[in-house]
Amino acid sequence: MPGRHVSRVRALYKRVLQLHRVLPPDLKALGDQYVKDEFRRHKIVGSDEAQRFLQEWEVYATVLSQQANENRQNSTGKACFGTFLPEEKLNDFRDEQIGQLQELMQEATKPNRQFSISESTKPKF
Repeated sequence: MPGRHVSRVRALYKRVLQLHRVLPPDLKALGDQYVKDEFRRHKIVGSDEAQRFLQEWEVYATVLSQQANENRQNSTGKACFGTFLPEEKLNDFRDEQIGQLQELMQEATKPNRQFSISESTKPKF
């Protein structure tokens, strides 16, 4: 992404990962991996695409923050996350994005979901 977006990108990336802490562990793992992959995939894009990318992730962060607050106030103890994706929005997606969305849906709806986040980190001694 172009240089002027770097600090905005970092702040948004950190905010999204912090917001994921309220998700159930399996969805947090899936969400964290997806965020990392998407931000990595969009490192080198044009200015227009970078702007759209940031806007969409900012909307996601805002919605997730609102849902986290609603879930904290919910006395039933049942957390609810997610939002409806209208068909007209799907029509704006490229084929590659539709494929990614289908993969994400399949992972998120697997029975007995278990995710592992692959990180290339060295052990700390």
